[in-house]
Amino acid sequence: MAELAFTLEASGKRAPLSLPITQAVIAGWTGRDPVARDRHIVELEALGIARPASTPIYYRVAAARLTTAGAIEVSGSDSSGEVEFVLIGHGGRILVGVGSDHTDRKVEAYGVTVSKQMCDKPVAPELWDFAELEAHWDRIVLRAFATIGGERVLYQEGTLDHMLPARDLVSRGFGDGGLPDGTAMFGGTFAAKGGIRPASRFEFEIDDPVLGRVIRHGYDVVELPILG
Repeated sequence: MAELAFTLEASGKRAPLSLPITQAVIAGWTGRDPVARDRHIVELEALGIARPASTPIYYRVAAARLTTAGAIEVSGSDSSGEVEFVLIGHGGRILVGVGSDHTDRKVEAYGVTVSKQMCDKPVAPELWDFAELEAHWDRIVLRAFATIGGERVLYQEGTLDHMLPARDLVSRGFGDGGLPDGTAMFGGTFAAKGGIRPASRFEFEIDDPVLGRVIRHGYDVVELPILG
């Protein structure tokens, strides 16, 4: 279990919120457009990563992997981040945040489920109420920047109309009961501009153009040596 401290912005007010996360789920292959979804599958196949058993698919990782820290440590130089919206069940409602499904790509070629467990999963320490976003969910923007070779570049960008609707994603993974309290679910990602590659720093955001607000977070990637 992870106990994370957030700031919840809802009904025009901001308040601290401490949340126990009892299970973490990484939803994969959640593209609404099968052509775009298959393009990302092909992108990963080029790295030796097998096609998923189903689309979407729901990978489980240890809840303790979630972190709001400004840096993570990884083994070697074969990992990279991916911006994703994050849904958290709390008090019978859904809260929305943003995170990075940081993944070891070398291990991913061996086994996707194992690779998901290899790296911490950074999340921004701010949340919104899904009820305030649902009517314009498809207009929400996900965006990521990566610092590669000392240069900060746009790494990913897209609107959520390219992903399965949030309630559809929840119902497929958890049934009609909705997202269980204490569950954090990452909702999928977009293809990387220029291809998947490691970075020394990864920054990500979720942009609500209708209500005029953005949640941003970033983290440094500290590579630990592989000595044997």
